[in-house]
Amino acid sequence: MGLPKHVAEILLVEDNPGDVRLTKELLKEAEMEPTLHVVTDGADALDFVHQRGEYADAPRPDLILLDLHLRQMDGEEVLAAMNGDVKDIPVIVLSGSQQGADLKLTDVEAKVDACMEKPLEPEALTDVTHSIEK
Repeated sequence: MGLPKHVAEILLVEDNPGDVRLTKELLKEAEMEPTLHVVTDGADALDFVHQRGEYADAPRPDLILLDLHLRQMDGEEVLAAMNGDVKDIPVIVLSGSQQGADLKLTDVEAKVDACMEKPLEPEALTDVTHSIEK
């Protein structure tokens, strides 16, 4: 089934190497072939999205997978800092607990297209990405 054709570049904001590896495997297993860019903290995510510093030549992502619990500048802070600047980029928030993601996001005024509990399942990610309109 794969990702919608408009999802060619994915930015994964994840500080856990195991979760990065699992996400890569998940995309391969689900026969999704986007270019996956990985940053490990919120500041780098903002630089990537705004094409600043070492990410000046970075492509604009078609989708952001954002871990809610980052060591430096957590996902909530990233969303607040991106508020309004990247409203055309779908954001899927990742959390170790769906309930935790939902509760924490009630305080964030930013566009979030979906919340998913980790570990991600191939079919669930495919379904969510297909449901997001560009």
